[in-house]
Amino acid sequence: MNFDVLFLQQHALPTIPKIVQEVIESFNNDRVSVEEISQKLAADQVLSAKILRLANSSYYHVSRSIGTVDDAVLMLGFMTVRTLVVSTGLTGGFKSVPGFDLKKFWRYSLHTAVIAKWLAKQKKSNSDFAFTVGMMHGIGQLVMHAAMPEKMLEIDKIAGPLDARRFDVEANTFGYNFADVGAELAVRWKFPIEFATAIRAFPHPLEQEKVDAMAGIIHIAAWRARAFERNLSPDELQATFPADVAAKLGLTAETVLTTMPGIDELGEGLESLIS
Repeated sequence: MNFDVLFLQQHALPTIPKIVQEVIESFNNDRVSVEEISQKLAADQVLSAKILRLANSSYYHVSRSIGTVDDAVLMLGFMTVRTLVVSTGLTGGFKSVPGFDLKKFWRYSLHTAVIAKWLAKQKKSNSDFAFTVGMMHGIGQLVMHAAMPEKMLEIDKIAGPLDARRFDVEANTFGYNFADVGAELAVRWKFPIEFATAIRAFPHPLEQEKVDAMAGIIHIAAWRARAFERNLSPDELQATFPADVAAKLGLTAETVLTTMPGIDELGEGLESLIS
């Protein structure tokens, strides 16, 4: 299917609540009214209930119970609450995709997000940005599966959704891959251009004219999350570690494979984000 035609398939595009769209657009607005957005979030009972459940989870180690959206913003900060709102909107945007394991996909995406956040902190980069890009880096796969399920099921037989060869198989078949689709979706949803840049470049970050550090972080995080799903052995992890990308970022295999906490520990408390 032609790239532009793909985005004409309305049934293939996720539905994002208006308040989530407004929160996404706040990334581009330094003068955003946090109070106004908090009021709108509080008015959405389903969304605010999920945000409060996440805010009170073990992941954030808050010292007292958070009872309102205002409390969440006060204790966690607007950047973190915004990250939760956008991630919740993304995971709720697709109810079902023919022939696709959504639960496994969002688990993998969440793992990529928490790993990317940890790596970004090591590099003194924006960890909330890393988490959000990690959550949505693979969303193009959902759009492609929803738009052309039969063609994508054929691709699945050659290289599954979490196969490292997937990018190239899709590119050779369609002329674009799911990272291109995800980047275009980020543009259409009015995310800052940095989101689209990182998503588009993450499959092959070193092939870009200027290496985008966030794309490199997502590349390593996605590799580690895929390896977790495939239950790779320590030897297999060492053998497949993207050393060239890591070296460019100033990261070592020891940092990622030994120093970094386990994936279950990194994401503990965020399970309700994808349930």
